[in-house]
This record gives sequence, structure tokens and C-alpha cells, in this order.
Amino acid sequence: MQRIKNKLSTRLMNVCVASLCKAKQLEKAEGVIVDGIKIGLQPDVVTYNTLIAAYCRFVGIDAGYSIIHRMKYAGINPDIITYNSLIAGAARYCLLSKCLDLFDEMLEMSILPDIWSYNTLMNCFFKLGKPDQGYRVFQDILLRDISVHSATFNILINGLCMNGYTENALMLFRSLKRHGFIPQVVTYNILIHGLCESGRGKVARGFLNELVESGHIPNAITCTTVVKYCFRYRYFEEGFKIFAEMRSKGYTYDAFAYCTVASLLLKIGRITEANEYLGYIITSGFSLDIVSFNTIFNLYCKEGQLNNAYQLLYEAEKGGLESDKYTHAILIDGLCRTGNLQEAQQQLNRMSETGFDSNLVAWNSFINGLCKAGHLDYATQIFESMDVKDSVTYSLLTLP
Repeated sequence: MQRIKNKLSTRLMNVCVASLCKAKQLEKAEGVIVDGIKIGLQPDVVTYNTLIAAYCRFVGIDAGYSIIHRMKYAGINPDIITYNSLIAGAARYCLLSKCLDLFDEMLEMSILPDIWSYNTLMNCFFKLGKPDQGYRVFQDILLRDISVHSATFNILINGLCMNGYTENALMLFRSLKRHGFIPQVVTYNILIHGLCESGRGKVARGFLNELVESGHIPNAITCTTVVKYCFRYRYFEEGFKIFAEMRSKGYTYDAFAYCTVASLLLKIGRITEANEYLGYIITSGFSLDIVSFNTIFNLYCKEGQLNNAYQLLYEAEKGGLESDKYTHAILIDGLCRTGNLQEAQQQLNRMSETGFDSNLVAWNSFINGLCKAGHLDYATQIFESMDVKDSVTYSLLTLP
């Protein structure tokens, strides 16, 4: 036992704590610390900072802040990382007053803010629609002669774009380049997104070309942003052209990009092309999340393409994707829309058997289908048998 103790260290304990926190196993992380103390391992500032970051992210700022009291009781002083984690936690929920209080508290403890402290505060101002205050934070960074990180410029450019100052963001970008700033893909993505949001698609396309000419490779976010802009403003063919062009050049797309294109193809009735893209997603080993899957699945069902919907479901589940309650609700709604009420009833029964019996959306869809088919007595019977109802459930039986 003594030999094992000798091989253990606070550093090893911190690795375990960090791994558990990353997996959202906060109780187990706390248990590791307790066990460590029992065998003589003392937590250090890294241990507590790891806990603070995890509690702020997964529980809340108050839970994170409470760790400071434990630190002080253990005789460990908070450092800049401690307060940066707390400020980031407050900014995540746009708690500006809390961010400012933490800033003041940090200064009172003679802990000087670093560039990440200012970056987080600046981003919080921009997110809350306070661009003037956000820009003043940037000026404060320059006045204090703090070394600026590329993320600082990205936050500033993004903040200007999100608050409607796209032209100012463009001028800042050009000025920074003249002074030696080398923008990366993320900077171009921010500007392209801002330009698309402000309806300046041609300028955004120009930036896409500039990105390529500068030697950078557009990523999935870059291409998807421009394609979505084209679709939003009904430049369908241009969107398809850009997508195909980027794809032919070997630029990376993710499953979301293919789903975006496939969704539109389904909406405008180009079923064969949509199926080709969806087939490519599945056969190419893309990691299709449940939200993207349900989006496409819903479109198939709404268009009455139930065979394609079932095939998509089969392929996705074969690839390891697990259906959720929305998947079941979408399918039941699709079956009801096409008049397959008996099959919808069977799907409801299967849903209950797999633990989704409380799926109110699905039951509402079934009642709606019964009412539209004229089976009011059976719809009423189902209604009365339901333990949980909402306003939609009640309205279904009262609509003319």
C-alpha cells in the first residue's frame, strides 16, 4: 500500500479530476479529491481551478464561486486562472454585473487581469448589444500595453458585425492587415458570416475568394455560411453551384452542410438529388447528430416520402444513431398525414415499449390525425386515457 502511495501525486490527482470534470462527473471528481486527502495528497490551485471551471460550465456561476471559499479555507489563494474561469462562467450567461464585480474583486486582491480577462469582458459587452463599452475595453487593452492575442481581434470584429457595424468591421480588418495582422480562417469566417447576415452576399463571396488566394483552406463553416445565405435569399442555383465547386476542389464539408443542401432539395422537390447527398452522408461515415437527422427525417415525412424516411432511419440506426422522442413524433405525424392511422397506432405502441410513452407531441399528432380522418369517438377515447395533456391536446378536440 505504501508503495502505491509513493507513486501517487497531486499532479496525477489533478489529471483524474480534470478527466472526470470533462465527462461531467463532478461528484466523482469531488470523491477523488476526498480520497486523495485521506492518503495525504493535498489539492493545489490547479485542482480548485479545474473544479471552478467545471462547476461554472455545467452547474452555474454560484456553484463555481463557492469553490473560492474552500480554497481560502485550505490556505490556497485564487489566481488569474481562477478569476478568468469565473468571469467566463458569468459571461456565458451574460451576467454583466457579475463579470464587473469579479473584475473589481480580482483587482482588490492585486491580481492583474490578462488578455483573456479583457477578451471575455469585451465579448460579454458585445453579446449584450453594448458595442461602445466593448470597444472601450479594447482601448483599455491598448492603453495598458497588454500583448494582444489574435482572438482579441476576432472578438472585436465579431462584436462589430453582430451589432450591425459590418462596415466598421471591414475597415478594422483592412487596417489590421496593413499593420501586419495575418488573419486565419476563423477571422474570414466571422466576416463572411457578418456580411451574409447583413445581406451583402457578393462581398462575402469576394472574401471567400480572398481566403483561398491567401493560401487558407475554407472549412465546413465557411462554405456552409455562404451556401445558406444563397438559399435564404432564394439564389438556389448559385448556392448549389458554390457547394459543388467547393466540393470538387476537395474542401471539407460536414454532415450539417450536406443536410442543409439536402433539406432545400427536398423542399423544392428534387428528391433524387437529395437522396444522393443523404446517401453520401451515411456511406461516407459522417457523424450525423440527431438534430440534423430529425431535420431531414421530418422533411421526408412532410413530403409523404415515407419509404425514403424508413430507409434513412434504417441506415442511421445501422450506423449507431439512436432515435429520440422527436424522431418517433415525426414518424407518427408523417403516418397520420398520409392516412396510415393503423401503422401510426402500432408505432405509438412500439414507442411506449421503448420507454417513450410520455411523448406528448406524438400523442397529439395521433389525435390530430384521427380527428382529420373523422374518427372523433376514438380520438376522444385516446384523449381521456392520457395522463398528461397540454393546451394543444385540448384544442385538437375543440377545433371545428
